Amino acid sequence: MGSGQVTDWQGKRVTVAGLGVSGVPAAKALHGLGAKVTVVNDGDDARAREQAAELEALGVTVRLGDGDTLPDSTELIVTAPGWKPDKPLFAAADAAGVPVWGDVELAWRLRKPGAADWLAVTGTNGKTTTVQMLASILEAAGLRTAAVGNIGVSLLDAVLGDEEYDVLAVELSSYQLHWAPSLRAHSAAVLNLAPDHLDWHGSMEAYAKDKGRIYEGNRVACVYNTADKATEDLVREADVEEGCRAIGFTLGTPGPSQLGVVEGLLVDRAFVENRQKNAQELAEVADVKPAAPHNIANALAAAALARAYGVSAGAVREGLRNFRPDAHRIAHVADVDGVAYVDDSKATNTHATQASLAAYDSVVWIAGGLAKGATFDELVAGAAKRLRGAVLIGRDRALIREALARHAPEVPVVDLGRTDTGAMLQAVQEARRLARPGDTVLLAPACASMDMFANYNKRGDAFAQAVRELGA
Repeated sequence: MGSGQVTDWQGKRVTVAGLGVSGVPAAKALHGLGAKVTVVNDGDDARAREQAAELEALGVTVRLGDGDTLPDSTELIVTAPGWKPDKPLFAAADAAGVPVWGDVELAWRLRKPGAADWLAVTGTNGKTTTVQMLASILEAAGLRTAAVGNIGVSLLDAVLGDEEYDVLAVELSSYQLHWAPSLRAHSAAVLNLAPDHLDWHGSMEAYAKDKGRIYEGNRVACVYNTADKATEDLVREADVEEGCRAIGFTLGTPGPSQLGVVEGLLVDRAFVENRQKNAQELAEVADVKPAAPHNIANALAAAALARAYGVSAGAVREGLRNFRPDAHRIAHVADVDGVAYVDDSKATNTHATQASLAAYDSVVWIAGGLAKGATFDELVAGAAKRLRGAVLIGRDRALIREALARHAPEVPVVDLGRTDTGAMLQAVQEARRLARPGDTVLLAPACASMDMFANYNKRGDAFAQAVRELGA
């Protein structure tokens, strides 16, 4: 079970750790290959029992309510990405010399001969948008492709399905990378690094190290963010194939081996003849929607990966023009009385919110929710001069209120204690009262949503509905 392809799964005893979006497809795939599969799962709720029944009907053994004990004679564990490395199951596997793979590692090992190359993207924020932009560019180039991975489309399905691809645009989380030791992408990008998931990784160093795994063994390009030195450091530390290049992206004028912005144009000084002197125009800034700074950075990273794969400048432009961002990512909802209302409910951490606030000059900020251990001083201090006012909702809103008192004491703050479904309508009404023509009312919560809403989508929907009621 070392490196290299495992060709004969017949009778191999594999334990799949965790049901859910990755565990069920992994168990089915391994069972289909002839492995003797046992699934272990911490939970024993109605959903788990339903999934267990489906797998047991195929002949898979399922143990609910005990995810810590290593089943006898296990030869390999395939884990759901979210399972923490310090779980007793993995300590037992380590003691028994049993390897642990994630679903990404399994997909990598199950690729068919001559399978599609992987262009891989990770980072604290912007991964999904960048991967979708990349897929749009690859499609514009006439390549058979799909956006897969952490984006919600199973890599296993892409690798084992009947559809044939030339190249895959792959979103990878730090969790997935932690459990993917033999992954070797054609080219890869780390968009940015900010503290996130530290409860899982244990430290910022461990988090960065797992992100950096995406560069291991890259063949053509390691794409990094010139504004984020930590991403460049990860490139320096990576063990890549001979001839692989470090390619930077910048919102300023690019140097040789970089992509950047010159007079409203996205330009390439990396994948051109004589890059000391020449630059290739790829697209206009206006081709990127929305043209907020952090989204232009996403577009440059996507363009760099596509260019590393040999895609033409024309396809980059066409792909960016065709791209439509997902809902709840700096989505303009409406203008009411000269004020723009923007839904960035997806900004669930301070790093994403910082980028969102930087896109607008004068903001009435709606924020709050579950802080997940975050602190807000740096965020508020950096954005203070842009804030017309703030409306705070959710369980941990006091943490943001205190940061505002320390770093933006002159900014008017409305603190809403209610957590019922009508709270968002009141928040939008209060924001309207604070806003002046030319301002932007921005939902960029810097927090998770689960204290008040099922997920960030529902929170964004509530905001959009409240804005529509204002307009009516």
